[in-house]
Amino acid sequence: TCSPLPFFVRICLFVQQKVTVEVLDHLERLALVDFRDSEGVERLQKAIQFADQLHEVNTDGVEPMDSVLEDRCLYLREDDVTEGNCTKELLQNAREKVEEYFVAPPGNIPLPKLEERETFLQGS
Repeated sequence: TCSPLPFFVRICLFVQQKVTVEVLDHLERLALVDFRDSEGVERLQKAIQFADQLHEVNTDGVEPMDSVLEDRCLYLREDDVTEGNCTKELLQNAREKVEEYFVAPPGNIPLPKLEERETFLQGS
């Protein structure tokens, strides 16, 4: 059985698990990534299989970490522009911007309906 993953997609990660149309649709909407072709679906299945290896690591008694350097004081530098002050030039490339910031992703990416994807999943 699967245990719910807070703030993440609820997926059972078994080595031979197939990606269902519903899971694919949910992932696309969360990540705004388009898996319209069989190559994208295959890449996702391989990524899930690769990540599944993490379940083999025994983490009993291991405290979660925020950083691998959490036991040290991290000295931060001032965020001053020393060269290449080209903000205006870079922002000209933005499809959409608010004040001096890029807007990402630029609008909602129209994703295909579930029915359009079923043919790709049947072949993988």
